[in-house]
Amino acid sequence: MTRAKTAPLRSALAQALPERPFSVAFWDGTEVPATAAGPRFTVRSPRAVAHALYAPGQLGLGRAYVSGELEVDDIDATIALLQTWKPPTLDRAAKARLALAAARAMGLERPPERPRSELVPEGRRHSIARDRRSVRHHYDLPAEFFALFLDESMTYSCAVFSRGATTLEEAQETKLELVCTKLGLKPGERLLDVGCGWGSFAVHAAVNHGVHVTGITLSGPQAERARLRAEEAGVADRVDIRVQDWRELTGERFDAIASIGMVEHVGNVQIDAYAQRLRDLLEPDGRVLNHGIARVRHGDPEAGPFSERYVFPDAAPLHVGRVISAFERAGLPADHIEGFQSDYAETLRHWAMRLDENLDRALELAGPERVRIWRLYLRAARAGFTTGFTSIYQVRAAPVGVVLAPVGTESATVSA
Repeated sequence: MTRAKTAPLRSALAQALPERPFSVAFWDGTEVPATAAGPRFTVRSPRAVAHALYAPGQLGLGRAYVSGELEVDDIDATIALLQTWKPPTLDRAAKARLALAAARAMGLERPPERPRSELVPEGRRHSIARDRRSVRHHYDLPAEFFALFLDESMTYSCAVFSRGATTLEEAQETKLELVCTKLGLKPGERLLDVGCGWGSFAVHAAVNHGVHVTGITLSGPQAERARLRAEEAGVADRVDIRVQDWRELTGERFDAIASIGMVEHVGNVQIDAYAQRLRDLLEPDGRVLNHGIARVRHGDPEAGPFSERYVFPDAAPLHVGRVISAFERAGLPADHIEGFQSDYAETLRHWAMRLDENLDRALELAGPERVRIWRLYLRAARAGFTTGFTSIYQVRAAPVGVVLAPVGTESATVSA
């Protein structure tokens, strides 16, 4: 019977990685020491090695981390390491030595089961059924879990600190009002909120601008919470929340449309159809504001396998130029574009800090797997904004011939 032995793996790692700004500790009390200051990885059992062998790369390491078989002492330092450290290129012989040493360290370990929180994609990508399943996977946690790190309004999108706000609550209020101002909302108008979440924007617009709001989401629990918020705010008669996909919304017209944190889930294949559907739903003198994350560098992948399985399945941030092009093709040329890269980095800093302050309750509500995922996700997302991998933009557009008031003035629309 083969027993797990870490000595060959430690030797192979030290040989393959002569310069290591990190240390690796094993379940038997041994370790591969760092050659420079950096984070510490703790391999808690042979199952962690098995995950890495059976699914080489980011997915296997992600499974080991999510299951708790691989731990890191400093998530921020680990993310920084992954972004800056350039491991040496290994030839086939070196890779073979590592694989053999890992197999000896694993011993007779059976292929480990995937963590329960992993979602395996099924069906055609960006079909209505698959999109619904993907979105619900991200949100199938109690609303109380999200309330641990979001502001009181439960706004789950970029806050705006750059206009003077000092708290997360003030910054989210600033963002909600900024969208209303850019859309030039007037009492009695019909507003569509695509991807309405827990209803923060819908309720804000109805209370402060007297509009009638239709909000759509794919999450039933979100819709229930949004309806309750509308009732509590006294605007239930002006806020209609539906569990509905954007492709199922037809035959209605709106004076304004807000798409906040929704376009990331649409994907390159559907973005043209998405823009056209918004145009079809818009009154001739209407206006639309799209608020979404975008990739900055061309050539970067849409998302890695960890995010695909554990965080935002099928999410695909597009370049802002692709979004603008789709809107133009649909007859909605953009007249205003504004970036909020530093604002989202600051928003995520607040979210990560608040979650850490409520870890005990988070573990009760979500369990250890999900908490590990969220602690890593919030920090990795922030790093994306601070390093220039991602940004976020508000793009305002209107049908050809509709002139919108410049941002920063009293909003109005004038048909040219």
